Parts: sequence; structure tokens; C-alpha cells
Amino acid sequence: MREQSGRSLIEVIGVMAIMGVMTISALGVYNMIRANQVRTIAGAELEQVAENTKLLMEMRGTYEGVSVDYLIKAGALKTDVAPIGGADWSVVAGADGATFSINLVDLTNGECEYFVTAKPKWADAIMVNGFESAVSDSCFDSDTNQVSFIVK
Repeated sequence: MREQSGRSLIEVIGVMAIMGVMTISALGVYNMIRANQVRTIAGAELEQVAENTKLLMEMRGTYEGVSVDYLIKAGALKTDVAPIGGADWSVVAGADGATFSINLVDLTNGECEYFVTAKPKWADAIMVNGFESAVSDSCFDSDTNQVSFIVK
């Protein structure tokens, strides 16, 4: 009688199942790392927008008239593409002209929670969905969150 060597079909299926689980886990970790990287880059870009706005407008003594279009024309911004979130983002002066806000729209729940829990040092206050907030409880579960960074 001849001995056969090799793997049974059950062993092959088991190995393939283990490989599938490992692949799905690796993709999950990759997506999490990628999302954190996008948020970190967006935070750095927002900080640069705030610094450029301060430098550009401080000689005037007021932030009145500041907008994304104005910042592009003045050379403080390269493009009108939002650092993160939806395309309808804005930079506007406060009612008194002594502050301005960078307003992001259409943020995911994860992006909203990230900016609320890791409040940037350059922002004096954060408004989440219209309410001043220091906790992520104000973030919606949908992709319709609005976050405003108030800068003096």
C-alpha cells in the first residue's frame, strides 16, 4: 500500500479561513491608521489657515471681510478645497470683528469626536453643531456634523 502525503480539503479550508481573518484585521488597522493620518494632516492645515489669517488681518485690527475667497486672493490659501469634510467650509469674522471662525461641514462622527477631544491649541473655543462643546456628546452619528473653531 502506498502512503499519500499532502493536505486534506478541510486543512486547506482552515488555512484559508485563518488567512481571511488576518486580511480583514489588517485592512481594519490600515483604515484606522489612514483615518488618523488624514485627521492629523487636516489639523495641521487648519492651524496654518488660522496662522495665515491672523498674520494677514492683524494689521487691519479687525477680521471683518475675511473669507476663503479673500484668503485665496491675498495668497494666504492656495485653494478653496476643505482640509477635511464637505466642500462648503468657510472662514468668517465674528460679530464683533475681534474673532474669526473656521467652519467645517459634513464631518463624520469620528472626525467630529477627534477635533473635540483633541482640541487644537490655536483654537480658543470649539462649536459643535451650533453648541459650544468640550465633549464629543454633541457629535451626531451621521456624516452631517459641523465644527467651528473660534480664534481670537
